[in-house]
Amino acid sequence: MRVGWKYRLVNFGDVYEFEVLKPLEKDNFRLKDLSTLEEYNLHDLVQFGKGKDFEVREIE
Repeated sequence: MRVGWKYRLVNFGDVYEFEVLKPLEKDNFRLKDLSTLEEYNLHDLVQFGKGKDFEVREIE
């Protein structure tokens, strides 16, 4: 993942679209939700594991 880029994450049927604000510790990033403008960490989205449908894709 790259700072300033936008992504869509699908996990357990939930879909999140966000922009990466900054890297944190290993494999964690500060994110900004594109629809609510709320900020959260990537680990918050995957804290319960990765489902069979887990996917992260870059969006424009």
